[in-house]
Amino acid sequence: MDWWYILIILFGCLLMLMFTGLPVAFSFLFVTSGAVYFLMGGTNGLTQLVVSILDSLTKFNLTAIPFFILMGEVLYHAGLVSKALDVFSKWVGPIPGRLSIVTFLIGGLFAALSGATVASTAVLAALMVPEMMKRHYHKDMVLGPVMGLPGRWT
Repeated sequence: MDWWYILIILFGCLLMLMFTGLPVAFSFLFVTSGAVYFLMGGTNGLTQLVVSILDSLTKFNLTAIPFFILMGEVLYHAGLVSKALDVFSKWVGPIPGRLSIVTFLIGGLFAALSGATVASTAVLAALMVPEMMKRHYHKDMVLGPVMGLPGRWT
């Protein structure tokens, strides 16, 4: 069977599971498990799937995430976030929605420093979401810059 038939079948199954109301994570899990079972030789493929999941969860590059969340909370509760945001806002100038632009700048800085996409998103969420909500930004304008930026920089 050609690869594009397999791709169409996998996407079709994924969309069918999501349209039935199954959460996205479980839809991906079921489709991936079925594809591994049929394409990698039955139980040997499932064994390899479990081994690769355990291998990816035991890597040390995930240890930075709790520390970045802690750093974000310490910076927020110490009051340094609002002072830094005022400085960045003055640098950006009188542009409408400048706090979202500041979010992109800070996200680029954290992504360049850490190299971890999840850690950058976690620290941005801990720092910027409460501050932007306090300044009466719309929910879409708050979550868009936080979720959209870090993956593009790392």
